[in-house]
Amino acid sequence: MANPEQCRFAKTHEWIAPDGTVGISDHAQKEITDVVFVELPKLPKTATAAQAVAVVESVKAAFDIYAPVDGEIVEANAVLTKEPGLINASPYEKGWFFKLKIADPKQLDALMTYAQYQEFVKTAAAH
Repeated sequence: MANPEQCRFAKTHEWIAPDGTVGISDHAQKEITDVVFVELPKLPKTATAAQAVAVVESVKAAFDIYAPVDGEIVEANAVLTKEPGLINASPYEKGWFFKLKIADPKQLDALMTYAQYQEFVKTAAAH
C-alpha cells in the first residue's frame, strides 16, 4: 500500500513509492474513468524515465503508462489483468501497475511531491 504523501509524481500522473511501486494517481483514474483492460509490461524489462511500459484502456480511450524513473521492472501486478477496475477502486493500494528496481534514486528528486502534484493538477485544470 502506497501512501500518496510519501510518493513522487510525474507530470504524466504516475506515482512512484519509495520501494519502486508504480501506479497512477487518483486524479488520473478519475479522468480515465472505468478501466476495462490493462496491458502490463513483460518481465524482465529495463525501462527509462518517460518510456511507455504499460497500457490502460477505459471505456473512453487507451492511455500509456510511463516509467517515472530509470530502472528494471521486476514485478507486474498480474491481478489487474483479471480485475482492471482495481485501478479505479484502489489506485494507491491494489491498483498499482509494476515495481521498479530504481537505477538512480536521485531521479526521484526531479519528480513532484504530493503537495506539488496537487498544485500541478489544480493549475492544469484551470487552463
